[in-house]
Amino acid sequence: MVRFKNRWLLVEFIPCQDQTSGSGKAAEELNSKHVWLALKQSIVDNFGDVGWGSVSTSLNVKYFSPTTNLCIIRVARDHHRVAWGAMTLLTSINGREHIPHIIHLAGTIKQAQLAAIKYNREIIARYRSHAADRGKSLTKPGETFDDYLERSEKEIGTMQD
Repeated sequence: MVRFKNRWLLVEFIPCQDQTSGSGKAAEELNSKHVWLALKQSIVDNFGDVGWGSVSTSLNVKYFSPTTNLCIIRVARDHHRVAWGAMTLLTSINGREHIPHIIHLAGTIKQAQLAAIKYNREIIARYRSHAADRGKSLTKPGETFDDYLERSEKEIGTMQD
């Protein structure tokens, strides 16, 4: 029996400052489907149908947090460089500009989870310092940073291959 080997990319999407202030519409929140579609389009644009054909069966967004814009992506080990290259060349998701910051490449889901939890704590620490300066919360109304950390660690910990 042959085991299917994966690589796990931990990516943070850093939103660029929105230049358009005249529309007045609230921006739609990103989700894992938007990330997957943008990554697919980036692969097709930069590597063509051959690139998409090599990663299409294994590419999967396993986790995405709209609060921290942290994402875990699974791809086959043999073709992870195509996904990494497309992620690096990605400029916008769902019509909004983002800068992808690849934080970690893991060989197992457990290592990706541990790296995600560690980085998630760093992001929330940054949010806490900014919220103290502004006097407001950056998570959902009524939810503390500790509540969010606990909830996100459970979500990340329950991911399975």
